[in-house]
Amino acid sequence: MKLKEKTALITGAGSGIGKTIAKAYVKEGASVIICGRNEDSLIKACKEISPYGEIEYLKINIVKRNEVKKLANRVKEKWNRLDILVNNASILGVRSSIIDYPEDTWDEVINVNLNGQFFVIKAVLPFILKSNNGSIINVSSSVGRKGKALWGAYAASKFGLEGLTQVLADELSSSDLRINSINPGGTRTEMRAKAYPNEDPMTLPTPDEIMPIFLHLASDESKGVTGKMFDARDWIGK
Repeated sequence: MKLKEKTALITGAGSGIGKTIAKAYVKEGASVIICGRNEDSLIKACKEISPYGEIEYLKINIVKRNEVKKLANRVKEKWNRLDILVNNASILGVRSSIIDYPEDTWDEVINVNLNGQFFVIKAVLPFILKSNNGSIINVSSSVGRKGKALWGAYAASKFGLEGLTQVLADELSSSDLRINSINPGGTRTEMRAKAYPNEDPMTLPTPDEIMPIFLHLASDESKGVTGKMFDARDWIGK
């Protein structure tokens, strides 16, 4: 088991890629907390995953700092350390040109996809620094590495997350903690279907198929690897 006795926190894990990460980690021996805004989805995810090992959920809006504080307190109470943090929570917003982009939607996307990630990282960093070989994985996007028309706030937020990854990796380069980003690429999820409603989902890999890189970066196999950008599709089948 690659993650035996490790502890993991995964945001936005009620469905899609986040839920699949949680299931993969539990199967590999990790004790996991998942969080998100939809309690029904979180409950269903826990019911599906709990036969494989230890998992619990917290209904948390990562944009609200008082709720993120509750999340950090739960990590402290349960483990008093953290080995793995996966920042997966994000929202799509709208596909629109910049000139027509709704300002309220822009604020919401930046708050969830970038500010919320910062709040979570800052809140749990004291616990993950207690790990002998901690790992922070930020889930990015191809449009967070090369801008693309109509991706607006989503692209801008993912560019920001890549920057946050680089800054944190450099600040903590002398520690055992590693910080990396993963671009899942087009994956068979509800978010992808909303972004590309005319796309045939059967042409895309499933979340299960892109798990190898998420397991690699969470495990001791990736010790010493930090500040890097990975593409999940490059690891399919490994």
